[in-house]
Amino acid sequence: LTQDDDTDEVEIAIDNTAFMDEFFSEIEETRLNIDKISEHVEEAKKLYSIILSAPIPEPKTKDDLEQLTTEIKKRANNVRNKLKSMEKHIEEDEVRSSADLRIRKSQHSVLSRKFVEVMTKYNEAQVDFRERSKGRIQRQLEITGKKTTDEELEEMLESGNPAIFTSGIIDSQISKQALSEIEGRHKDIVRLESSIKELHDMFMDIAMLVENQGEMLDNIELNVMHTVDHVEKARDETKKAVKYQSQARKVRLSCCLQRRELPNPASLLFFSTLYLAHANCYVYIIL
Repeated sequence: LTQDDDTDEVEIAIDNTAFMDEFFSEIEETRLNIDKISEHVEEAKKLYSIILSAPIPEPKTKDDLEQLTTEIKKRANNVRNKLKSMEKHIEEDEVRSSADLRIRKSQHSVLSRKFVEVMTKYNEAQVDFRERSKGRIQRQLEITGKKTTDEELEEMLESGNPAIFTSGIIDSQISKQALSEIEGRHKDIVRLESSIKELHDMFMDIAMLVENQGEMLDNIELNVMHTVDHVEKARDETKKAVKYQSQARKVRLSCCLQRRELPNPASLLFFSTLYLAHANCYVYIIL
């Protein structure tokens, strides 16, 4: 190589390292956002339980839940946008195969799956809260003498008008309390369904992405297994070369290990294994 060639290679390596540094920074930021969403989901589940356990929940509890729901949606949208942006850049670089590209694919896939897992738990918690709230409404209607089927109750919820079943309730203290709870639970469900609809498209978008990544992850695992085989074969060949040199005393063994610095490997799930799969190791036997 000429000096100019060496300079070009160094510049490319530096540019690539800077690019991967930025990528891993985005990965870490996105991972922290997903972890925070997971924490918020657990907090939301606790607030759901508090609201369900009280006939007339405290306004502050509902306000806290509303703020938490807003924060989850905000962070979830941020994560979705980051993942979509990463996916776009990966597709643009698909034409060239490299260790960096495979690492980026792997990290993107891991985060996408983690995000879907967290949002699935959130959706399950929301659906459970809706069903239990609906059950409370049904019981309170029974207390007032209004028996309803599940289909009739769903009709009330879809119409957004609890008066369909609450009109004509006897004016008594018990009935007033039941009516107040029915109206409160109904409002909770309306707000909840609005949140579920807002998150639905985003959830399906990422869920489809993860489904399409299944084959890619299987291929990565296969590549890693093949790499282990290649490393073992290379080790055997090296031992044979050393033995030959000792016997003939005319063989000079020169090993050239080409290395590249990769940033921030400590916190990466597949980092060391995937880089091994694409490390370049050349053994030259010069007679």
